[in-house]
Amino acid sequence: MMHTNKPVDAPETTNVLYLTYDGLTDALGQSQIMPYLTGLSEKGISITILSAEKPQLLESKKQEIEQHLYTYGINWIPTKYTKKPPLISTFRDLLKLKRTAFKLCSTNKFDIAHCRSYPTSVVGLKLKKKFGLKFIFDMRGFWADERIDGNIWKLSNPLHKLLYKYVKRQEKKFLIHSDHIVSLTNAGVSIIQTGMTQKLPDSKFSVIPCCADLTHFNNTKNTKATRHKERHELQIPETAFVLTYLGSTGTWYMLDEMLHFFKILQQKFRNDACLLIITKDDQKTIHRQLPKHDIMSESVKTVSVNRWRLPEILTVSDAAISFIKPAFSKKASSPTKVAELFGLGIPVFSNHHTGDIEQQYETIPELLVKNFDANTYQKILEHFFQNQKSLPQKVIDIANNYFSLTMGVEKYLKIYQKL
Repeated sequence: MMHTNKPVDAPETTNVLYLTYDGLTDALGQSQIMPYLTGLSEKGISITILSAEKPQLLESKKQEIEQHLYTYGINWIPTKYTKKPPLISTFRDLLKLKRTAFKLCSTNKFDIAHCRSYPTSVVGLKLKKKFGLKFIFDMRGFWADERIDGNIWKLSNPLHKLLYKYVKRQEKKFLIHSDHIVSLTNAGVSIIQTGMTQKLPDSKFSVIPCCADLTHFNNTKNTKATRHKERHELQIPETAFVLTYLGSTGTWYMLDEMLHFFKILQQKFRNDACLLIITKDDQKTIHRQLPKHDIMSESVKTVSVNRWRLPEILTVSDAAISFIKPAFSKKASSPTKVAELFGLGIPVFSNHHTGDIEQQYETIPELLVKNFDANTYQKILEHFFQNQKSLPQKVIDIANNYFSLTMGVEKYLKIYQKL
């Protein structure tokens, strides 16, 4: 059933069909889809979300998410995400999304098809051709190249090579035929324009990095009382130095290098240092890697928490770390965790060659790691401890200037209004 928060006598508003292959029941959906769309709904945009959901998550979270979206007048139509058999299941899921989208467009007047990433953009292009909708290609990164760089697809495999070429051809169609393109980074736009035979108009692009809700990830929550309470619960000594890693530890994230960095921190600077890993990944797999770096398991805490509790548990941190594999596709990447940690005033050690990080870290070069070796780590940590007191305010300023959800919502609103 369609529902809206628009008064009966209100003028016509922009009506958006938002398509995503990432589910709203996933952590990503709750941090990087829903906050933007609820913000846009508050600005008077009428939104219908069509998503692919994992059955188990949908069963446990459907009612909660449905209720939350209902308060914003957002309509949500979940379809089933399937994982097996590989590839065939994806095409089958997209066919289901396409049929549902066509059915919706036959009975409702939509102005815009806003497509998150590549899979749903296949459907968005068809909606533009059949129903005349404006098509937003919200690319989120170089999808096909991520599969190669992350060893999900291998060019030595003839099927994978065929798929890669097919998606790259589709990518070109999305770029040419879309009405607007959203990139997470300026570096991504530059790569696209360099690779085009005929340069696209600059006005066709908007750069919107992964933003954080800075009312949720807010440094005012980072109090001594909360820090004391959380450290007590985690059994971390009050005076210990806590380095935090937040998120997945597979594919893109360089766990070995981050463990090596922690070892240097513990060995050369703070023998009381503790590594807190907040992840939904298998904790045993992480702990199996500790002996290789001569790290005692008592120095490492691994926990899993939901998004709503994250700001509280993160207050135990003195600094955080995020090393991402510096691959070609990561030039178009923007890690959400950095935005969230900066909002709380927590400095993050990051490596270069990912997204727009050099530009974003311009005022905090002491946190930018350029090589993965002991000597580099030692120099970085020396600079960190020399400047430690000034860093929290600097990273809060960066969060407000680059990663504010309010700013992100305003940018999307301008795109909608323009189209």
